[in-house]
Amino acid sequence: MLFRGMRGVFSALLNLLSKPRIEGRENFLESGAFLIVSNHMSMVDIPLGFTFLADPDIKAWIAAKWASHPLLAPIARIIGGVFIQRGEVDRAALQEAVDWLNSGRPFALAPEGTRSRDGALLRGKTGAAYLAAEADVPVLPAGFVGTDQTFRTLFLRLRRPELTLRIGKPFRLPPLDQDNRTGSLRENTDEIMCRIAALLPPRHWGYYADYPRLQELLEQEKGASPEVEDVGTLGHE
Repeated sequence: MLFRGMRGVFSALLNLLSKPRIEGRENFLESGAFLIVSNHMSMVDIPLGFTFLADPDIKAWIAAKWASHPLLAPIARIIGGVFIQRGEVDRAALQEAVDWLNSGRPFALAPEGTRSRDGALLRGKTGAAYLAAEADVPVLPAGFVGTDQTFRTLFLRLRRPELTLRIGKPFRLPPLDQDNRTGSLRENTDEIMCRIAALLPPRHWGYYADYPRLQELLEQEKGASPEVEDVGTLGHE
């Protein structure tokens, strides 16, 4: 009841104050365990993602600094938030995510680990690649577009901002090289981030703007079926 009510509140507010839309809904996996990864530019990302992808089976990491907030902490728990300590290896939060995926349900996170202050992608942290390997699940990339301009457009330009959530094709990462686990985690992380970047306008590419892998993804044929794609051997610079 609380879950459906929260989704209704988010949806009503978004439609009143903005022009929200989703692209690539057909790529969304309807069942089973998978990892949802996205960029993160604004607090608006959370209600936008929750409105379009709300499901009581989805949990997500949320910064532990909000765990004691009188308003945001209860909301975070209602929508499936798992609090994680930033800037350190939070083994409890990692294990909770792995356990959730192993139970056959999806988990969501922003691999950057924090909000981008200028809308440009930051270098991804390896937590997402670790979870995908530990739980052996496909990865579903998503991109938020326009959320970084929400308040400027709404309050300075007095216009309803256009907010878009783009869902990419699910894919599987290659197994980690046990002789070079750290290097494999970094390669797989860069693959995840390039997949997210491919869903975004160039101004959001940030750290990954010059990655050859991003250019490869942008040149691939559009409109392929939403079957899970194997990445194969990665070769980032």
